[in-house]
Amino acid sequence: MTLSFGGFRLHVADRRLWHGNTEIPLAPKAFDLLAYLARRPAHVCSRDELFAALWPNTFVDDHALSVQIADVRRALGDSPKAPRFIETRSRRGYCFVAAVSSEEAPAKPSERAPPFPETRYASSGDVNLAYQIFGEGPVDLVFVMGWVSHLEYFWREPHFAAFLRRLGTLARVILFDKRGTGLSDRVPLSQLPSLEQRMDDVRAVMEASQSQRAVLCGVSEGGPLCTLFAATYPEKTAGLIMIGSYARRLRDVDYPWGPTRDDRDRYCREIRTNWGGPVGIEDRAPTLANDPAFREWWATYLRMGASPGAAEALTRMNADIDVRPILPTISVRTLVLHRRDDRCLLVEEGKLMAGLIPGARFVELAGADHLPFVGDQEELFAEIGVFLTTSAHIFESERSLATILCMELPPPDLGRLQIHLRREIGWFRGRPGNLSTGAPLASFDGPARAIRCAHSIVTHAGGFGVSLRASLHTGECEFNDDGVPGGNAVNWAGQLLPHSLLGGVAVSRVVRDLVAGSGIRFSDGRRISIAGQLEPMELYD
Repeated sequence: MTLSFGGFRLHVADRRLWHGNTEIPLAPKAFDLLAYLARRPAHVCSRDELFAALWPNTFVDDHALSVQIADVRRALGDSPKAPRFIETRSRRGYCFVAAVSSEEAPAKPSERAPPFPETRYASSGDVNLAYQIFGEGPVDLVFVMGWVSHLEYFWREPHFAAFLRRLGTLARVILFDKRGTGLSDRVPLSQLPSLEQRMDDVRAVMEASQSQRAVLCGVSEGGPLCTLFAATYPEKTAGLIMIGSYARRLRDVDYPWGPTRDDRDRYCREIRTNWGGPVGIEDRAPTLANDPAFREWWATYLRMGASPGAAEALTRMNADIDVRPILPTISVRTLVLHRRDDRCLLVEEGKLMAGLIPGARFVELAGADHLPFVGDQEELFAEIGVFLTTSAHIFESERSLATILCMELPPPDLGRLQIHLRREIGWFRGRPGNLSTGAPLASFDGPARAIRCAHSIVTHAGGFGVSLRASLHTGECEFNDDGVPGGNAVNWAGQLLPHSLLGGVAVSRVVRDLVAGSGIRFSDGRRISIAGQLEPMELYD
């Protein structure tokens, strides 16, 4: 049944309210109230009648009904002093005063839109990733939710569902749950995804969705992932949108806005103690923090998204994120949106991120809600709409982010070793360079794979009667027609090599920060001087 009144359409079966082409979010109880009243135009519904209809066999006070009435009026833009839809009848109840027309013929079950898009699965290595595709816009958009997620439970919250459907009018949207969360394969806590693995997951989902190039939209912790992907695969990235995101998570001397390590420890204790309840809702959605229905949804969403152990492990892993050195290498169009009074991530964090990305546009939005689907979204969607409909430049750059492996090699007559090197580089998805002494040995699109490749080569070198040392640095590279990288990243990786220990692998701080959560451990850093660098460089073994 569809009820139409005053420019609104209430789809009762699908539980959706529309005004023109815009869906109006309504909490479940508010929707039930509106449907009950709109089905009985000109009838005065007493409070007792409404209590029995909305809260059968449950005791609630008058305030609960008043809250729902206020929510419905707010959604309809109705005023209690000059009502167009819901009129208060003193001491009697409420009356729906607008004219209502109804369409009684329901669609056939096979023709009804499902409550949420079909969930599909893509393979990333030996892990199955849940993803959904919806929308009819002219560009592909990969939406990357932060922390934990659950695809199908996104759609159970009216505000979130309306947000996603509106996004689907602008783009063909691809959603996914990262490994270890939601409907994707759960993994041991020690194997929760690093940024590099999450980047692989994005690639796998794009390939399964037959998306050659997409705008990446990262929310909160999804932002650093999107920046790393855009820098590494600019040819696959049509643009970047970041909403309430950050470049570094923890506070530091040159980053005074993030939480301290002690703050993160306290938050992890809260996760261990209170998981199952609406953890963190006050900072993430202050305007709905006292709404019972939203609190219940948020608590369930968290439980379905991850176990308490996984949530804590992800929180600790994210605390080590620092992508600031990567941001200047991004060459795609970028839009950074951040709410002015965001309690979870300060607006200064968004400003810094935009300031480090060449040509990025920063927009400060009104509001305090960290979750983009809570609070006013008109300006947010206006900015996203302009960004998505502006023609993206054709990708022409040969520059991309890569991790460079340098190594002291023995004379080239050791053919068996060279065969071994090529095999190892291929196994870890590297691109071999010139295997002559002094040249970069290989480049990788993921720093953790580069470290594991270098470690494997160095460890097994003794079997060929030689001892090797290796160095790694991540930065922007330019590749020639033969796939050989050049640029400062190559130079710096080479200058690190003399400081590497024989039989060891030394990496720059950029590499160390990018492999947070990978399980790779390092010794304490040491500082070395590098030509072309004003400040000493940190090196980790």
